[in-house]
Amino acid sequence: MQSTLGTSVVFDGVGLHSGAPVRMTVHPAPANYGIVFFRTDLPEAEQRLPAKWDQVVPSKLCTLLSNASGATLSTVEHIMAALTGCGVHNARIEVTGPEVPILDGSSAPFVREFLRVGLIASQVPVRVLKILKAVEVRDGEAVARLEPADSMEMNFEIDFADAAIGHQEKQLNLTNGTFVRELSDSRTFCRQADVDFMQTHGLALGGTLENAVVVDGDRVLSPGGLRYRDEPVRHKMLDALGDLALAGGPIQGRYTGIRAGHAMTNRLLRQLFATPGAWIWTEVTARSGRKLPGAGVTMADLPTGSELMPA
Repeated sequence: MQSTLGTSVVFDGVGLHSGAPVRMTVHPAPANYGIVFFRTDLPEAEQRLPAKWDQVVPSKLCTLLSNASGATLSTVEHIMAALTGCGVHNARIEVTGPEVPILDGSSAPFVREFLRVGLIASQVPVRVLKILKAVEVRDGEAVARLEPADSMEMNFEIDFADAAIGHQEKQLNLTNGTFVRELSDSRTFCRQADVDFMQTHGLALGGTLENAVVVDGDRVLSPGGLRYRDEPVRHKMLDALGDLALAGGPIQGRYTGIRAGHAMTNRLLRQLFATPGAWIWTEVTARSGRKLPGAGVTMADLPTGSELMPA
């Protein structure tokens, strides 16, 4: 059944790009409300930004929503991944600026608060986007694909010249808390040269060694090193889950990403919805509902730190 938060939760932080303080409040919402963001710093008529694939506009560094008034909200992917991974289907999210707070660069701070306050289930069934046939987009060596599967599965592959990252692959079935256990605390990552370039050009001003994994060749510059040896590919999977959540509900299918990013995943969703016979919305049964990413998740699923592996 569709779920929402037991009570409102507040997150205070800074925007990754501007470095400006921002507060985000996630409120419970009724069944069939979906996930909707509101820019409370704007006039009321301009505030509403639905978390949907067709509201995404091009952005190189993150997932950026835009509405008919021209209002934008960036870096929604981490909170969207947390909502999906915790089984939150309906929420009203108020943000005091143009960016979701970056916090530690992962979804873990959101997940902890969602699990702390708990969920309230309605009597309305969850609608799942079932993939009926394979759909794929390509850009050079980069590939993003959705194909039929019994549950939400994900395969991801990355390849970076920096030895601290290199070639990484991971496959996961994202049912029953796998996201929370395996992906939720994996942080965004970047190269020191890219950080220098962006900050010189007025971007990533809120980025620090505390909210991103920064690498330079074979060195990890962030204190404590990596949380996992394959933290970069785990974070790419986190991003992909958040971007796929913009479909409007959980996906039943297998996502494959090879050197894919935010823009390519959004292109894939656009291709999917434009392909007749490739998908169908269906209500989950009691049995299939147990396979959803957030089904049965508890505080015990949070990573404890014992499995973390410094580089």
